Amino acid sequence: MDLISPIKNTKNLGEQAYETLRDSIITLKLEPGQNIYENEIATLLDISRTPIRDAFHSLIAEQLIEVLPQRTKIVSRISEQKVKESAFIRMSLERSAFKLVASNWDQSNKYQKAERQIRRILDEQEEALEAQDIDQFFQLHEAFHNSILQLTGNETLLQFISRVRGNLDRFRYLARREFVLTGHSVDEHRELLTFLKNRDEQKVEQLVDHHMGELDEELAGLREKYPTYFTD
Repeated sequence: MDLISPIKNTKNLGEQAYETLRDSIITLKLEPGQNIYENEIATLLDISRTPIRDAFHSLIAEQLIEVLPQRTKIVSRISEQKVKESAFIRMSLERSAFKLVASNWDQSNKYQKAERQIRRILDEQEEALEAQDIDQFFQLHEAFHNSILQLTGNETLLQFISRVRGNLDRFRYLARREFVLTGHSVDEHRELLTFLKNRDEQKVEQLVDHHMGELDEELAGLREKYPTYFTD
């Protein structure tokens, strides 16, 4: 677990501990099935056990950490059922949210500023693609989706999607790590931005459905290669 770096900013230690641990689980620095200990994590992050304990409780609630008999804790294995459920929930919510953004898109400063931000994200994603930087590519992928979701002004939606996508994000990261990054995802993102600007709700819906699909084939291949990472 030496890949986890100490926390240097003392503000909101519990939140930082949660984000650091969650990111380490999502990006497989902490592997599915691996034992995880509060005191060891506290030492690695150079903070007390209280914020670590709070972070563990949150991650247990998200089913990213599992409590076994004798209070042993492990990083939860990837549940195929949970991946599919998370994908369904995220696709359903993003379909509605993106259509709402498309219907409201206009030439106001709010949307012009959003477009500039989204285009910067896409340019940076192209650079990450060229460098085959999986971590950066993955972060920018999520930043793209979040930038559009933020245009709904619905903070509850953003928080809910963030909480339910853990299993899906971990699976997506593993899939991108195993396959050479291609420009397909970036091309679809650029298409989606065009459809949003054109207020074409039907094409937005179709592209979101396609963009979030293709799970079954990826699941089969990754389960075969990493049988110990998966459950159910």
